[in-house]
Amino acid sequence: MRLEHWWYAVPLRLRSLFQRRRVEDELDEELQFHLDRKIEGLIVQGLTPEAARKAALRSMDGLTQRKEECRDARGWNFIEHIVQDIRYALRVLLKSPGFTVVAIATLALAIGANAVVFGIFNGLLLRPLAVPRAESLWGTVYGEGSGWQSYLNYIDLRDRNRSFEELAAWNFAFVGLDTGKQAVPSTGYATTANYFEVLQVKPYAGRFFRASDDHGAGSMPYVVLTWAYWHAHFHDDRAVVGRTIKINKHPYTIIGVAPPEFRGTLLFGTPDFFMPVVDQDLVNGGRELTTRGTDHALFETFGHLKPGVTVAQAEADLNAVSAYLRKTYPKESGTRKSTLAHVGLTAFTRPVRAFVAGLMLLAGMILLAACANLGNLFAARAADRSRELALRLALGASRIRVVRALLTEAVLVALAGGAAGLWVSVSLLQGMSTWQPFRGAPLQIPVAPDARIYAVSLALALVSGLLFGIVPLRQVLRTDPYQIVKAGSSGPGRRITMRDLLLASQIAICAVLVTSSLVALRGLARSMQSHYGFEPQSTVLASINLSMAGYNSDRAPAMQRRMIDALQNIPGVEQVGMVNNYPPLVYTAAFRTNIFKEDATDFKPANAVSRPYKYDVSPGYFRAAGTALVAGRDFSWHDDKDAPRVAVVNCEFARRMFGSVTGAGGRYFRATDGVRVQVVGIVDDGKYLSLTEDQEPAIFFPFQQSPLSFSHMIVRTTRDPQQIAAAMRRRIHELDGGLPVETQSWKTLLDVVLFPARAATMALGVLGGMGAMLSITGIFGMAAYSVSRRLKELGIRMAIGAQRREVLHAALGRALKVLALGSIAGLALGILASRVLASIVYQATPRDPFVLAAAVLVMSLLGLVATWAPAQRALSLDPLTLLREE
Repeated sequence: MRLEHWWYAVPLRLRSLFQRRRVEDELDEELQFHLDRKIEGLIVQGLTPEAARKAALRSMDGLTQRKEECRDARGWNFIEHIVQDIRYALRVLLKSPGFTVVAIATLALAIGANAVVFGIFNGLLLRPLAVPRAESLWGTVYGEGSGWQSYLNYIDLRDRNRSFEELAAWNFAFVGLDTGKQAVPSTGYATTANYFEVLQVKPYAGRFFRASDDHGAGSMPYVVLTWAYWHAHFHDDRAVVGRTIKINKHPYTIIGVAPPEFRGTLLFGTPDFFMPVVDQDLVNGGRELTTRGTDHALFETFGHLKPGVTVAQAEADLNAVSAYLRKTYPKESGTRKSTLAHVGLTAFTRPVRAFVAGLMLLAGMILLAACANLGNLFAARAADRSRELALRLALGASRIRVVRALLTEAVLVALAGGAAGLWVSVSLLQGMSTWQPFRGAPLQIPVAPDARIYAVSLALALVSGLLFGIVPLRQVLRTDPYQIVKAGSSGPGRRITMRDLLLASQIAICAVLVTSSLVALRGLARSMQSHYGFEPQSTVLASINLSMAGYNSDRAPAMQRRMIDALQNIPGVEQVGMVNNYPPLVYTAAFRTNIFKEDATDFKPANAVSRPYKYDVSPGYFRAAGTALVAGRDFSWHDDKDAPRVAVVNCEFARRMFGSVTGAGGRYFRATDGVRVQVVGIVDDGKYLSLTEDQEPAIFFPFQQSPLSFSHMIVRTTRDPQQIAAAMRRRIHELDGGLPVETQSWKTLLDVVLFPARAATMALGVLGGMGAMLSITGIFGMAAYSVSRRLKELGIRMAIGAQRREVLHAALGRALKVLALGSIAGLALGILASRVLASIVYQATPRDPFVLAAAVLVMSLLGLVATWAPAQRALSLDPLTLLREE
């Protein structure tokens, strides 16, 4: 287009857009001028004025057509056409409210599910940690899926690596925090002094502790509060900076408040405070910082990579340091490979990615199924409107204009469904971002919606509208208006179409989801009644950390025995026991230890013959827990630190270590420190870390020979658990009024270990319900489409005496065949896919007759519900009325 044309056309188009009425008036004047000149010329030639006007109009093909040509030539007339298409689409959709509501609800569920899944993906994997230079911040994963390591190893790693600018580290701190009233259990971070310097975070108030403050244990009694804790407990009072609080009875000065956007370096855990890790042993009364062989001193080590250093180079550097540690400290350092992951998830990155990828795959399948189903519905609707569309084409409408009108309907449905799905997903994500699934655990999922959620939802809505909107276009573009107006609806097609394949795939997806959800539900029901190796019913647990009241590990055993005796005297209590740290299956916190043969002399971790789960328990623990003693004896109060080392093992340990259960009693092995230990008892096997684990060995030691300040009291009772819990707290506070005590039933604490199974069951149940709804709409669309296309044939069949069964077979046979084939394929795939659930849900097996029967029943019911309305329409046809119309 030449420059002078642009010089004329662009201002005209802009005037047409913003001064439309004026431009239209000018067009009317110009066309009227040309018409008047033609009339005058024809009158001069001898025609009467009326004949001249008719002849002039004929020569111009009518003023209206000329106006349309001028508008099209002027350009930018598409806005008016779009507005007209939108108005027409709204009228058509409002005339069929049932169809519109079903279509919008179908797409709202699919887009809502995808928006929620994307929100989880965005919050956990896309959104960076709220710190500067987050892209270069990497954390170390030490071993398989674990970030735990010793403090001494961290020192060597910090000083010997050549890949990081600087390394910081942190650990969880479970303490009693006293702000002036009474100590309450609180969760914070115990960090290295350079923690905030490495993160480059600026304080909201006061200051942070620094590397220059660190001169060893007790050298920096400082604490930094998180903004959330400061806001909730100190009501935004900046005067708290400089105030002294107590952590496990030890005074600490508040020196600063972290900014509100910084919630620590673990995405789904929000601490209350930050304290120096060098004081960890001082506060807890342990010896973790000076023990190289421990795996519990630090949870994560992280830092910024130096410019130019790749992840692979940094991992090789870390593994070189690990090789040095194994060579220098062979007894304390095992063979573990170090890898890197972005800070925020670090050790949890792989399982979280796998989980989110699975959710995204399922949600994507749901969206594709929804689009295909809506495509079938729109195809059936286009068949019902075939006469209307044919008349529009016959009256002069272009096929492009008809296609655009149909696409406008689809996009409007998609936008409405997307808006509804977005509203639901935003509400769910906001609820999930504040949801704390477990009492006493500061877990929080950072999935609050942001602009990406809205953008993705809009994109999904537009793409979905185009995808299912183009399905009926082929039949519109090939429509012969004359034949449809003359003959009515077209006859049936017998070949397999793409819509048949899509519907069969959708039904297969639905069957997979239904089967998997039934398998998960059945496995969850079994897990609630399975054998754990202990009896959680009728037991109440008291979580007590004596270090919160100033007790060290040396003073702890005497106090713990006093508490056991006090609890035993409560009326209605049958038995009291105690276990250091956590009981089996509580918070999935199980710890292993290295075991060596009796004749071993080299106690390197590589020479261990077994790594059983380790528990330190009191006399009476097995009776309180409901764990059966198979052979030998229980511990007694004589098994103290001055007595020979003894242990009770489970049957699996006895079989692996000594070859049989009967031959294990009285045998010896050596512990991690090389001390000879005698097996004095054997107990029943159980579950220790998760319900889905294979049977694992476990070993129990007398708690007096391995003292620890943190423990759980286990009380078996015949009374109401709430009454017993209150009595337990009173008795313990009678011994020490400043000791924080948390009581819960053992069954309630199993919620954490059951959470994956429940979450999987709930997610699959929701997706299965969505799949069921999509299958109903898909089968309904095909059945309704088949009936609408074959009205004339069905009328003739009924007129010549066809039976109801034959009419139904002719009308719905194809849809039912697709349902049967898709269901069979889906059930087979569901059985295979359900094997994956065995790693999440305890005793999940797809070969359960109940599951198979329930899946077949569900799919049959879905087919019955979906074909009911089309079947009623087919059976209610009046042959005379149909033939009269034809």
